[in-house]
Amino acid sequence: MYFQKKWLFLLIVVFLFITQIAAQEKVADTAFKPSGKLWGYTYGDYYYKAHADTLNRGGANQYTGIEKGRNAFQIRRAYLGYNYDIHPKFSAELLLAAEDNVVTANGTTTGDLTIDNKFTFYIKYANLRWKNIWKGTDLVVGQQSTPAFSLVVDPIWSYRSIERTITDIRRTPSFDLGVGLQGKFDPETGNLGYNIFVGNGTAARPENDKYKWFGGDVYAKFFDKKLVFDLYADYQRLNWNPGLHHSMNMIKGFAAYTTPAFTAGVEAFINHGKNDVIGVRDGINDTLSANATGISTFVRGVVVKDKLNFFARFDTYNPDTKYNAVDYQSYKGLSASYEPNNKEHFITAGLDFTPIKNVHVMPNIWYNRYISKRTDVTGPFKQDYDLVYRITFFYVYGR
Repeated sequence: MYFQKKWLFLLIVVFLFITQIAAQEKVADTAFKPSGKLWGYTYGDYYYKAHADTLNRGGANQYTGIEKGRNAFQIRRAYLGYNYDIHPKFSAELLLAAEDNVVTANGTTTGDLTIDNKFTFYIKYANLRWKNIWKGTDLVVGQQSTPAFSLVVDPIWSYRSIERTITDIRRTPSFDLGVGLQGKFDPETGNLGYNIFVGNGTAARPENDKYKWFGGDVYAKFFDKKLVFDLYADYQRLNWNPGLHHSMNMIKGFAAYTTPAFTAGVEAFINHGKNDVIGVRDGINDTLSANATGISTFVRGVVVKDKLNFFARFDTYNPDTKYNAVDYQSYKGLSASYEPNNKEHFITAGLDFTPIKNVHVMPNIWYNRYISKRTDVTGPFKQDYDLVYRITFFYVYGR
């Protein structure tokens, strides 16, 4: 009897809530008509690989395993999206994406190729947005952007067509299937806000375990939105069985000063991998925890208004601050995007020529150095690099 009354009370509360929302949001403007918009963009390059790392390290980057001297035309991303306003309170989003093929640290591929290696689309976003479910907050259900970097960092960096953010390179999920709240503490100005998300943690793939991925951020904008701060955290259990508790937990900060003429920013993270690496010594394997850290700094600005811009970025990345080269000969990573034996320094720089709005031609360099943390290697096995010269093209349509 108690449980019947409890559920009846909950149903009444939910009914009253929905009724109140419906009453408040009854459309008075009969002029509203549902409508949609088709949009998309594409970017790719002509590249020449001037130098190749001896050990083909850097499994999370797109040029691992490509030999010196190779040159090619490539498309790294093609988007085709459709946004539809169903009602003043509801909208839907569908995005098809074809993206670059990447070999990860454990040898698997993450690109969008058919079995005969043809480039193909997959469903990246498919979601419904309930606007202002309460004042200043939208509820989003379905496959959507996560708070990791897509909502705040990417728009300020502004050159995803050149390279992913430092956390994106390590495959922190940029999208997932789940439910999210995207809100503003001050809806009138939008200077203070938050994003909260819980999802499968499998991106576009079906759920394959009982664990969920949790992520959220809070952001603040000051001085007419020129100064931006963002604090982000996430957590996911990867394996939680007797004898192995494996999880990832990231904390990340971002700060930027941005104006139409000049922008500078810095992003830094620490990702704690509980029981995420295996230390190898004389045939004995020890499961260990690891702390991966990374710092990315960038600048971009205007050379000739509406015609020519510049950009430059430097990242430094350490896959394991707890690395012990004395007690262990080498390490093996359990997370595909975190190869534990090498630090990395990444540099990119270039020019952005815009002959007309939404069309970009960008000559640039792409450089990544690998520094082994092992003490028993020398020469190019200790330090080596990938160097690529590129002309990147990027165009936007429907926006």
